[in-house]
Amino acid sequence: MNDSKDSNDKSTWAIGGGVLLGVGVGFFFLQQSPLVFVGCIIAGLGIGLMMTALLSKVR
Repeated sequence: MNDSKDSNDKSTWAIGGGVLLGVGVGFFFLQQSPLVFVGCIIAGLGIGLMMTALLSKVR
């Protein structure tokens, strides 16, 4: 039962945090255009993935 990942590794939380940030920002633009809302979610996902990659390289 040896996991290759450390159980205290929280770098993958950056993906969920980025998506939540994108949803929060997207709600401000939801009445203007639903496509901007979706774009904010995708941008948040991309930021979260980049942060995860950077955090995993640090360790």
